[in-house]
Amino acid sequence: MKFGKVDHPETIDFTLPKDHSDTKAKLSSYKKTSKPLIYVGCAKWNRTDLKGFYPRGTKDELEYYATQFNSIELNATFYRIFSADTFAGWYEKTPDDFRFFPKVFQGVTHWKRLNDFEAYLNEYILAASNLREKLQMPFVQMHGTFSPKNMDRLVPFFKAIPKDMQVAVEFRHTDWFNDPAVANELYDILEEYNVTNIVVDTAGRRDLMHMRMTSDTAFIRYNGANHETDYTRLDDWIDRLDSWVAQGLQNIYFFVHQNVEKASPLLSAHFIEKANAQFGTTMKIPVLASPKTLF
Repeated sequence: MKFGKVDHPETIDFTLPKDHSDTKAKLSSYKKTSKPLIYVGCAKWNRTDLKGFYPRGTKDELEYYATQFNSIELNATFYRIFSADTFAGWYEKTPDDFRFFPKVFQGVTHWKRLNDFEAYLNEYILAASNLREKLQMPFVQMHGTFSPKNMDRLVPFFKAIPKDMQVAVEFRHTDWFNDPAVANELYDILEEYNVTNIVVDTAGRRDLMHMRMTSDTAFIRYNGANHETDYTRLDDWIDRLDSWVAQGLQNIYFFVHQNVEKASPLLSAHFIEKANAQFGTTMKIPVLASPKTLF
């Protein structure tokens, strides 16, 4: 994920912001748990991007990927709507406990900007539904120009989502977060429709670190900078998520990107090892080729 890339990450203050003042109140409305449901993965499984991850002789990339990770943040579905048979094939290739988080097709969010979007959305849902119970949480990435002046489009869109489907949404226009009145109106809408508010952690867009939970789920899109701070940033996230779990957070969906994607499995393995130790989970730690560190 090149979004938010900077040339000199050593100049960025990567300290996680304090929680939004309403996050504690939201999380406290849920029953506390010591062992949240955690899914960790990369954004894609193709060999070209994850160079060096697959053993020599690997015949099917998804089948192997699914032996190493419990989930995938599926960005490919943003660029086109795959056939029902393709989604069904992905279902068959993965274990029972594997989960998909496919990005909603760009026709909905970028071409139509949530205006007259129904045909694209229905086609996407009809195809993606072939993932069946492995379709965990589709997510919506709004266009960077989708601003608060378009707020009236949100409710009709959320009403169009099937009631048995939970979604997450990522806003990239900074004005959603600069004005407290605008932000609070947005958060109220997201809470009303049980929509998860994605947190984007990337070097060049620290303004998107709103730290405001609107559901029982933390959906984190983490973009490493291919810098030694990538590891300490992940450690900081473990601490923050632990504090949210103590307050009532139920689910953690954490997806790792890199400017150079081949490093994503390496950072994911680091995060999974730390998460297992912190939360008592037993997620598989991906098997990685040498080197075992980025630096």
